[in-house]
Amino acid sequence: MKAMILNGVSNLKENRNPLTMVNIPVPVPKDMEVLIKISVCGVCHTELDEIEGRITPIVFPVVPGHQVVGIVTELGTGTSKFKIGDRVGVAWIYSACGLCKFCLDGIENLCDHFLATGKDVNGEYAEYMAVPEKYAHKIPEFFSDAEAAPLLCAGAIGYRSLRLAQLKDGDNVGLTGFGASAHLVLKILKYSYPKTKIFVFARKEEERTFAKELGAEWAGDTSNACPEKLDVIIDTTPAWKPVVEALANLNKGGRLVINAIRKEGTDKGYLQNLNYQDHLWMEKEIKSVANLTAKDVEDFLILAAHASIRPEVQIFSLEEANKALLELKERHVKGAKVLKIN
Repeated sequence: MKAMILNGVSNLKENRNPLTMVNIPVPVPKDMEVLIKISVCGVCHTELDEIEGRITPIVFPVVPGHQVVGIVTELGTGTSKFKIGDRVGVAWIYSACGLCKFCLDGIENLCDHFLATGKDVNGEYAEYMAVPEKYAHKIPEFFSDAEAAPLLCAGAIGYRSLRLAQLKDGDNVGLTGFGASAHLVLKILKYSYPKTKIFVFARKEEERTFAKELGAEWAGDTSNACPEKLDVIIDTTPAWKPVVEALANLNKGGRLVINAIRKEGTDKGYLQNLNYQDHLWMEKEIKSVANLTAKDVEDFLILAAHASIRPEVQIFSLEEANKALLELKERHVKGAKVLKIN
């Protein structure tokens, strides 16, 4: 099968084609696994973190990608959840041990044996993949393949961010950054929290315009002061500067949720501007989002179908994976990027 392989860490300023097209064997599903013929795969900022060395350890070479939609074509021994021909999706969570305290408490995203799709095992920039049936998810008929792919990470991680934010309808909510995840969070907010006002911080004018088109109360640059204090802020940026600036807009007792697996660190010096009195005092909180649970994915897919939440998508071919990643790196983003594979 065709696959895009990452052979090692690259500097995208020097190597604009970090992924290489190769032919590798089609995987054989093991016990309790299903084989999926991949239709589409979403492109995520996490792939940039893998390419540029912010996520470790990774055993190279690896096939990246963790927002897949495809058709079940083969069943491993002992499977019962799906039948051949079912349309399913796979997210960042590939598997967890199922036995530890975290797994038994329903937060397997914190399991010490958590395996990430496209990092710890081969992912979805390929024509086929095998996955434990427990971590494959039925895709609602409401969505096309391309619409469903970003829901599996950008949407589901945004949904988890809102769960961790513990907001109430009517709270003021800020979104820093306005890419694949944030535009879906805004759509969730408009459906689930109709009394909530949404304020968006984004660097590019086109992103701010897009946010207002989707119903944001206000949109400004990350360095702008918000016209109202915010009870909850969800940060989806790869940088530190927006985090510090967001804290200055947070209300007393407010919570900032950082929806990012890694920060790039190129502006880490900006953390020196963090001032306890201005940014953290008065019982403000910072909460990180770590991975996903299977329930996050399943619950969000149901919610998204009921709420008619469809992402904005840009389609690329598998051979254009490097181009899509570079556009993401250079912040040419409106909605989500999706690779069409089969």
